[in-house]
Amino acid sequence: MFSLHMNQMDQTKICCSVCLDLLKDPVTIPCGHNYCMNCIKSFWDEEEEKKIYSCPQFCLASYCEKHLQPHYDVAPLKKHKLVEPSKKLQENICSRHDEVMKMFCRTDQQSICYLCPVDEHKGHDTVSAAAERTERQRELEVSRQNIQQRIQDREKDVKLLQQEVEAINQSADQTVEHSEKSFTELIHLIPKRSSDVKQQIRSQQETEVSRVKELQEKLEQEITELKRKDAELKQLSHTEDHIQFLHNYPSLSALSESTDSSSINIRPLSYFEDVTAAVSEVRDKLQDILREERTNISLTVTEVDVLVPDPPAEPKTRAGFLKYSRNITLDPNTANKLLLLSEGNRKATAVIQQQSYSDHPDRFTWLFQVLSRESLTGRCYWEVEISLKSDAENMKLI
Repeated sequence: MFSLHMNQMDQTKICCSVCLDLLKDPVTIPCGHNYCMNCIKSFWDEEEEKKIYSCPQFCLASYCEKHLQPHYDVAPLKKHKLVEPSKKLQENICSRHDEVMKMFCRTDQQSICYLCPVDEHKGHDTVSAAAERTERQRELEVSRQNIQQRIQDREKDVKLLQQEVEAINQSADQTVEHSEKSFTELIHLIPKRSSDVKQQIRSQQETEVSRVKELQEKLEQEITELKRKDAELKQLSHTEDHIQFLHNYPSLSALSESTDSSSINIRPLSYFEDVTAAVSEVRDKLQDILREERTNISLTVTEVDVLVPDPPAEPKTRAGFLKYSRNITLDPNTANKLLLLSEGNRKATAVIQQQSYSDHPDRFTWLFQVLSRESLTGRCYWEVEISLKSDAENMKLI
């Protein structure tokens, strides 16, 4: 055990780094540090089982190889803790008391020496730098775990988004192929419609793929940033210098705001199939119409009379139009499932929740439309009241 030597220093100016109070029965140990007699004895009593009697304050200095050798050879110096040399050694010295800063003030969030709690940090919440480091180290590990989890989540999201892009492209290609085939059969009737549908599909495809890729790029950038942040935190976690750790921790521990990926909702591999169904529906109905109208046209041709009366004059007033008024009721078998029929099937309202209509071949599945029950021929007039209370798609009454 080191021998104790009485020191005649002024007790009103010297404090003990163990009890953080003015020295009582002061002594100086071989390394030159001063303590209360009871404090240093109590400290060494705790080390009795280890057979090590060290200074509560480790000496802070950087040595060249020549001056470092005694710390390996001299028994008392072997107890000193050796750390990597620091270029910022002076930052670990209290500028006010010229003592090693081995404590941390949680009130002011700064490193202090053992004398600081006596004056400018009196009454503050102070702990040892090692204790504060331990607490921040735990927070650092939690941050790394969060980062690593976010990396895994984002990598999974990126993979799902890539699958979404492939599925969108595949579905779009199949839909375009089917659309071209269907419209080829009717090309002599509606050539422009085929081009319009193809362009609309491609435009929507480009929009959706662009949206997905934009989010994908954001996630990949976030992954890169998170990996960089994780590497910085990993390097910081291996820093042995407590002060440097506490100095750099606040700036490195802050994380950028996470990219919101709540909108990622991978649906079944079905994107443009409703378009395919709608195109097929139009084709079938046009074929039916052509077959029916072929007979009607033939009959009409045979009934052509050169001596036809002059057509009635165009109505100019509402009263004139009312002569051709018709009462229209809506056919539930044709209503899109996002249209709610009410008031005796005379009112249609666009809604969010699908209605429980039974399956029917005449039902609109793509367009927000509904047909009337009545067959209308000749000149007809009806009035429609439209109210737009939301951004729902416009309804079309046919």
